[in-house]
Amino acid sequence: MLLAIALLSGLFAPSAQAEPEPAVAQQVWTDCARFGYAPDALPTAQCTTVSVPLNADNPTGGRAELAVIRIPATGARIGPLFVNPGGPGASAVDTVAGMGRALAGSPINEHFDLVGVDPRGVGHSTPELRCRTDAEFDAWRRDPMVDFSPAGVAAIEARYQQFADQCAARMGTDFLSGVGTVNAARDLDTVRRLLGDEQLNYLGFSYGTQIGTAYLEEFGRHVRTMVLDGAIDPAVPPMEETLRQNAGFQTAFNTYAADCARLPGCPLGQDPAQWVNRYHALVDPLVVAPGRTADPRGLSYSDAITGTGNALYTPRFWDYLTSGLLGLQRGTDADDLLVLADQYQGRDAAGHYRNKQDAFNAVRCVDAPVSKDPAAWAAFDLQMRQAAPFLSYGAFTGFAPRDICAFWPVPATSAPAPAPPAPAGTVVVVSTTRDPATPYQAGVDLARQLQAPLITFDGTQHTVVFNGQQCVDSATVNYFVDQVLPPANLFC
Repeated sequence: MLLAIALLSGLFAPSAQAEPEPAVAQQVWTDCARFGYAPDALPTAQCTTVSVPLNADNPTGGRAELAVIRIPATGARIGPLFVNPGGPGASAVDTVAGMGRALAGSPINEHFDLVGVDPRGVGHSTPELRCRTDAEFDAWRRDPMVDFSPAGVAAIEARYQQFADQCAARMGTDFLSGVGTVNAARDLDTVRRLLGDEQLNYLGFSYGTQIGTAYLEEFGRHVRTMVLDGAIDPAVPPMEETLRQNAGFQTAFNTYAADCARLPGCPLGQDPAQWVNRYHALVDPLVVAPGRTADPRGLSYSDAITGTGNALYTPRFWDYLTSGLLGLQRGTDADDLLVLADQYQGRDAAGHYRNKQDAFNAVRCVDAPVSKDPAAWAAFDLQMRQAAPFLSYGAFTGFAPRDICAFWPVPATSAPAPAPPAPAGTVVVVSTTRDPATPYQAGVDLARQLQAPLITFDGTQHTVVFNGQQCVDSATVNYFVDQVLPPANLFC
């Protein structure tokens, strides 16, 4: 969930006379069978696609088709509530389909059309942003990529270069240049105009907060209310953001281990000084040989790390993490860790991947430049080992691979910069104290930049709105429906 957009000051001031908005061709709305939803499963949902140019300066060139879902309000309609679940790479269409069921009968369902727009290349939008075949992704996961000797680093970087080359060959550089957050925000406004509303409401989770911040910058006058949950600070450069994020995962790991230690037979034991060491004793041997699973793939080292990280997003997954680690400890099976890794990577039971990981890399690589200096990445590796020792393999070598984005075939189209103040009353930020993926301080800093109220939730999870926490949900509903801002420094 990295990083940022160039935000310029002074863009929220309305002009003396608003210019007419560009027209958007009317779309045919149908049921959502085209996106895999049976009409009886979502009886009121309507779906369509919206065509947008890859390059706004060349409207007759290549185009992308955005997938859009709308679940109409059941009562007195206030307007559209756009939702983006983050990633980048997660489907807003699928998220809204789920929220439509979860929020049935709520004030949100009563007063707002729930709207999801899959960004370019993401989810049900076309062309699908896909850089790897299923077999190539499986092979990627089998490679531990932990040899940080000079030869090992060269081999890892060769894999990264191959990935970047495949993306360019299969998607084209014109498409890759247009998938950044700035265009995602502009595409939201295109759909707003299609719906015929002067203003929208917006709920962004995780990376979706970055889209929301970008929308505020360019289209602030078209925002009625906006809630940003699990915020990304647009002022923080990619390497620093990754460092803070991994420190957050270390905190979540420690919290999980402390919870596990209360139980007899915890695979990490009861001594806090040994939790990281015991974890490494379980997962590091997978570099040489995969762990046993019912699936013939076995559990690779990469999958163990990915599965652990996935479990640390929410305490609901902690039992599965413990089960997987116990399987490694007993040498019997580690299926739950493989299931967690498959879920995170978007692999289904038939071995087919969703494209969210390819989209994740494509978006973050055009959203902010990264260093190409090998020495900078070696220094970064040392910092990472100090911030998140449970994620570190072996000893520091003084060498480390550069990020995939250092090999990306198109340049970054944005750069980190703080968000300018938002129009009064248009945005509320929500941040969780021990959020591993978007650390708490990022929400504090974004709220300060936007001059917006901050809701603090005390917990160990990634995002919280509409997750059953009454304090947060009540404040959010009151804000969306009645535009009542939460009390200053609300702590839930």
